[in-house]
Order: sequence, then structure tokens, then C-alpha cells
Amino acid sequence: MKRVIAKSVLHNFWVKHPDSKDYLLVWYDTVLKSVWRTPAEIKKRYGAASILKNGRVVFNKKGGSYRLVARINFKKQWIFIRFIGTHKEYEKIDANTI
Repeated sequence: MKRVIAKSVLHNFWVKHPDSKDYLLVWYDTVLKSVWRTPAEIKKRYGAASILKNGRVVFNKKGGSYRLVARINFKKQWIFIRFIGTHKEYEKIDANTI
């Protein structure tokens, strides 16, 4: 089982953006049930995900309206949520370093 750090980030986001809640809950549930050993395994489930360097992955949520950047430790099966925001907010960050 994976450990997602921190679910509170998701909660705080969907409070501000209620239309994202269902998408984020499905993502969270899927992540907890998944065992990903490589970025290719993520792409099998999330074809629109962007694989970046340093274990970072960008997940497009709600048809690309929202972006979630996570850093994944494949060995420990941990996912650290580094950023979640609107597409416009995402354009202002460097997903490789956030």
C-alpha cells in the first residue's frame, strides 16, 4: 500500500475548488491501491500524466483544469504531493523543482 503525503493538501484544495473533490478522491483511492515500480506503470493508468525528472509526475485532473505535481519514491511506495492548483497557477511554477 502506498502512503500519500499529505491528504490534507487535497482537502484544502477541494474546499476552495469543490468541483475538484470527486476527481481528487478517485485519484487518492487509485494511488493507495496501486503499486507502481516505474514511471511506465503510472502511464499505463494515467496516460495524460507527464513524467518529469527526479521522480516527479504531473497528473492532469478534471480534463486538465487542475494540475497535481507529486514526487514519487518507487522503492518506499510513497507519494509526496508537491503542488496542486489550476492550470494557470501551474504555469507559474517549475514542476521539476517545486
